[in-house]
Amino acid sequence: MEPLVSVCIPAYNNAEYIRDTIASVLNQTYRNIELIVVDDKSTDETASVVESVKDERLKLYRNEKNLGMVGNWNRCLKLATGEFIKLVCADDLLDADAIEKEAGAMREHPEVNLVESDTRLVDINGKKTGAFHRYRKSGVVDGAKLAKRSLLIQNYFGAPVNNLIRRSALRETGGFDNSLTYILDFDMWLRLACTGKVYIIHELLNSFRIRNDSNTGVLIGERQEVYNAEHRRLLEKHAILGRVRLSRFEIELSMCIRKIRNVAIAVYLKLFAK
Repeated sequence: MEPLVSVCIPAYNNAEYIRDTIASVLNQTYRNIELIVVDDKSTDETASVVESVKDERLKLYRNEKNLGMVGNWNRCLKLATGEFIKLVCADDLLDADAIEKEAGAMREHPEVNLVESDTRLVDINGKKTGAFHRYRKSGVVDGAKLAKRSLLIQNYFGAPVNNLIRRSALRETGGFDNSLTYILDFDMWLRLACTGKVYIIHELLNSFRIRNDSNTGVLIGERQEVYNAEHRRLLEKHAILGRVRLSRFEIELSMCIRKIRNVAIAVYLKLFAK
């Protein structure tokens, strides 16, 4: 029997895109899936769109009040019952064999708590505009080493859509940190990576939709100083906790690289996002 995989979609005002996201999950070649959609009191037709999809694997939950991104993401994790968990934002897409390949790597390597695949960047119409590749190595890599490289150079972990989590590891790391507003997923991947190994699949197995009005688009496109401040908090948090050893020089180096990358991403968004 294949282990149950919980795919969680935290949703808020995603009526325009969520049907395609749901379809990409339910059409997986890996069949033992539960799809949990948590609507964070949307003001559009998101819940109605979800209700129109008929599949026994789909479960819709509606929050009585708006919990915000961190609260809703954590509720998704609490509702998940699968051995493996995947969080998919409500406008992103999975390739049909994504979970089969990622869950296969997780089953084959019990020391691995996080599996990652490469990401296709697409515009609002689903047209490919680029790609985001994970860490240069393939297969099993040391999680703590990857965490430090990610803090220093760039976030090799990427978005939720390209990560598969071993649920048992969450008992050690806990959920998303509600003191973080924007890069809470980066913080989660860092904590999970430091609990063991990470498996990297260099295949484009998912699509991340680039939109100017998304949280990422607004943040990096218009509020870079806010993102930079939170990145510094993240660096200092992990340095203080001792999960990743960072000197003061390395923290400042990371900040410099982060600022340069944000400028480059902002230019990309102007060229390709709508």
